[in-house]
Amino acid sequence: MAPVLTTTSHDRDVAGLKYVYPVLSRRAGGLSIGINFNTNNACNWRCIYCQVPGLKIGAAPEMDFQLLEDELRFFLEDVLKGDFYERFQIPGDNRVIKDIAISGNGEPTSLKEFDRAVALIGKIATEAGVLPRSNFVLITNGSLVHQLKVQNGLKILKAYGGEVWFKFDSATESGRRLINNAGQSYRVSLENLMLSARLCPTKLQTCLLDYKKHGLSAKERQAYLDMLKTIKEHISLKGIMLYTIARPSLQQEAGMLEKLPAETLNAFADEIRCLGFDVSVSA
Repeated sequence: MAPVLTTTSHDRDVAGLKYVYPVLSRRAGGLSIGINFNTNNACNWRCIYCQVPGLKIGAAPEMDFQLLEDELRFFLEDVLKGDFYERFQIPGDNRVIKDIAISGNGEPTSLKEFDRAVALIGKIATEAGVLPRSNFVLITNGSLVHQLKVQNGLKILKAYGGEVWFKFDSATESGRRLINNAGQSYRVSLENLMLSARLCPTKLQTCLLDYKKHGLSAKERQAYLDMLKTIKEHISLKGIMLYTIARPSLQQEAGMLEKLPAETLNAFADEIRCLGFDVSVSA
């Protein structure tokens, strides 16, 4: 018997495939078809809230493009014409493909032939009739947007009507080191964000959490608001997604992390809306 899909379980192996996996996504609001390039559990950051088991520093491995094509065609056929929804006991109001999301167990843009993979996914999903009815999303920490292969991939993503969800959890250097263990500076990430927004519609996604019961500090809040003021002078963002942790971290800091209360998220969202941005909240 197939397991029940829930928003609190994002098991990459639930469908028994290497690259393709289904998710009931809080942020997408329904069935999200995930594409996992980082099957080796490797990423160039180590976010302290990450749920990837055995996470290691590194890049995505070589892609088996034929296997990716076979799996995606098979999976879309199963969802659209098979008994997928019944097998996984998905509620009736979620029985629609909300998006195809390039995400997974690490930073997907680290794939050597990233642009080729984006093009292949877009082609298959369009032929199946999933695109452009559903969204096409790249979920990324944005650290490699300065690379030509990534820029080409973003242009292809835009051509298929897609968008980028760009991770930006902190606008301070100390916050980035704490939350993301990111070696890249705030300034470089900001430049990459603005480049991403010029190449493809881009949303900011920000995970806010309580570390050691410190809550959301005034310093972090003000730095983030100041960053948004800077962004508004140069580019237009499609929106901002604020969320907090929903599943247990598998990193060493797990015991120090707690969800931020919904009232804290909503109050911060209201401050951001006052700057003229569209904000969604997942508490």
